[in-house]
Amino acid sequence: MEPQANAVEDADFGALMREELARVQHLNEAALAEVADVLMERVVRGDGVILVGGAGHSLNAVTEAFYRAGGLAIVKPLYAPALLPVHGASASTAAERRPGLAAEVMAKAEPGGSDVLFVFSTSGVNPYPVELAREAADRRIPVVAVTSRACNAAAPRRAGTTLSEEADHVLDTGVRPGDVAYPPSIPVTGAFSSLANAYLWNLLLAELHDRAAAAGLRLPLWRSSNMDGGDDSNARLLERYLPRVPELG
Repeated sequence: MEPQANAVEDADFGALMREELARVQHLNEAALAEVADVLMERVVRGDGVILVGGAGHSLNAVTEAFYRAGGLAIVKPLYAPALLPVHGASASTAAERRPGLAAEVMAKAEPGGSDVLFVFSTSGVNPYPVELAREAADRRIPVVAVTSRACNAAAPRRAGTTLSEEADHVLDTGVRPGDVAYPPSIPVTGAFSSLANAYLWNLLLAELHDRAAAAGLRLPLWRSSNMDGGDDSNARLLERYLPRVPELG
């Protein structure tokens, strides 16, 4: 007899997630260092822009990277309203699977030669994330995939290849196929991808901070607008970067 999916288990969800995040950090130590090298060269020293794209709930990671306290000011979101579930849940799934949308979004973004693209996609198989990576590669822009290799391998290939295959660098979220993580024996809830995406991004910010400080450089970081001096500090960053990131307006 198979166990019921709603069976009660003696498991601490918080402890499980902390263990998973520790596993993700260990898994990505080398990749995080490689990506930090790229960002130091092309963005911190080369004045490039970090382009960030995703669809569905991976857009949570795009908003994590864009215009928030402690985040880098030189981040440009790649976005089309159809990709966000609150504009239509089923429609957002259809948009992510529509070939050609990525080309439209990338053309509108007008990327520069020193830019770097981050694509957040757990499954990494739908046309939008895969084609974003291809569009960047055609422009010789390095691609960092924040994805799950396990999910890439398990999901149906809707774009011929997968995001991890198209990317120059992969930050592996370690998300298991299906995303859900609880209860551990028969997981049906507790999606892990959003936690893993945010954790990897902020691990990267911490690594960049330490490298920049060691080199005597200062990162352009947003401050909370609800702290003394925050508005003035942010106004200077807006003046500097708004021409290149019109989404800041």
